Amino acid sequence: MQQLLIAGRYRLLDLVGTGGMGRVWLARDEMLHRDVAVKEVVPPSWLAEAEREQVRLRTLREARTAARLNHPNVVRIYDVVHDRESPWIVMEYVPSRSVQQILGTEGPLSPQRTARIGLAVLAALRAAHAAGVLHRDVKPHNVLVADDGRVVLTDFGLATFDGGDGLMTGPGTVLGSPQFVAPERAREGVSDPRTDLWSLGATLYATVEGQSPYARSSAMATLSALATEPPDPMRRAGPLRPVLTGLLQRDPWRRLTAAEAEPLLRRAAAHPGEPAETARSSAVAAVRSAGRSLAQTPLDPLGGPAPLTARRRGRTAGRRRLLIGLAGAASALAIAGGVTVALATRDAERTPPSGSGGGAATARPAAFACSTPPPPTATPVVSLSPAADGRYGLREGWTWHDDPTGFRIAAPVGWARWNEGAATCFREADGARVLSVEAGPPRDDPLAYWRAEEARLTGSEALPGYRRVDISAMDIFEGGAVWECGWENAVGEQVHSFRLLANTSADRSYTVSWLTKEFDWQVNAAYLPMIRQSFTPAS
Repeated sequence: MQQLLIAGRYRLLDLVGTGGMGRVWLARDEMLHRDVAVKEVVPPSWLAEAEREQVRLRTLREARTAARLNHPNVVRIYDVVHDRESPWIVMEYVPSRSVQQILGTEGPLSPQRTARIGLAVLAALRAAHAAGVLHRDVKPHNVLVADDGRVVLTDFGLATFDGGDGLMTGPGTVLGSPQFVAPERAREGVSDPRTDLWSLGATLYATVEGQSPYARSSAMATLSALATEPPDPMRRAGPLRPVLTGLLQRDPWRRLTAAEAEPLLRRAAAHPGEPAETARSSAVAAVRSAGRSLAQTPLDPLGGPAPLTARRRGRTAGRRRLLIGLAGAASALAIAGGVTVALATRDAERTPPSGSGGGAATARPAAFACSTPPPPTATPVVSLSPAADGRYGLREGWTWHDDPTGFRIAAPVGWARWNEGAATCFREADGARVLSVEAGPPRDDPLAYWRAEEARLTGSEALPGYRRVDISAMDIFEGGAVWECGWENAVGEQVHSFRLLANTSADRSYTVSWLTKEFDWQVNAAYLPMIRQSFTPAS
């Protein structure tokens, strides 16, 4: 078998590795007289012949796509050939050891060395994602450390295939290594740049800790833990702890992006060796600093415009009402652990009053309208019969509020109501929840407006510990956009706000806001569909 000639050119010399989708050989290119690595793609035996052929075709397509990559941290693909009824991928041969082999002989690596490997793999993934290529099988076996120190990522697009995961999953089977598969891919079969980033986090975790974050005795036990349990505790990670925690978030929208992970890896790579407790303190400080600097970082893993915004929020475009259905609420529940909905914001040119959403008044600028306690002149919301309009089912304890300024919305009975400038405020008695509606001039570009507000408020330090969840456009009324975020209020509590700005006519816009403590978000997010659907501006 060592003398087998593939495509009349590549002579197989030695078997150097096997995997779930094929075998890798050291081969000799008889035309150019150089060593190459040749991978024979072998579809799983349980696939039907038609499915096996589809796998082969997708393999060729993926390999041709990956061949466009030209990056020092990516193993180059030279050729794709078809021989003996199988696709063969001809790649650069890198004299090296895989990270898995290094772990087997040397044991866990230091946080600094692991971070340097992580930076190289992250650079490879960013280059691949920018070219539209997903790896889908990042793991220690596929990270090579060359004899000259170069770190390369190999085996692109061969473990699973875009749009084809369903065809390649048999009963009780997960292609690739379950210990390095992102939760959403194991659960739903989806693959995107965020799943690669989770696998990067699991790979670095294994490199520094000596085992994967979900190391169990069987694949099924691993998948069960992946679905229900947090990663195993870190004991050796030190300055890597923030980036590993961020990359291993179960919720893909809470996961660190590539742009966010890079500075944390650089800090860890430059971090001197020190006692674990000191390293832990430094790591916490680093991630807090990084969190404050991410206010204007896009959520896209490639650092560009965030993709699939509408899908991730579960919104239905094109509606003429402020309607984000139950799917939107379910998406919000998955993304955040607690919410404060503040439905009003201040104009950029207006000097806001003191205070912070959900907390007591302070000397710093207010983050949003209605953030201070109700004034003595506030009046309670009085219950009205909901029979006047049966289009929306009101929850128990809520009633209709017809505002003199020209809008209707569902409001909680007994909450204090008052006006603050152009905003109508509703605040829970002895509580932190705030509902508000603020009228304003129309905004030519609501999305740009929210981004400007984000820059203004974070620049004035009105949102300490700021965390963006979403800023995205919505096709409602005459145009709108949402801004969802969290921050730390004046009394040190984490709060969460969802704000929806909509141009309702040629001369008016409204901002509807809902604000709660972060801890209470899951419970209170259930009110969002009713609030959004009930809002009706004057015609």
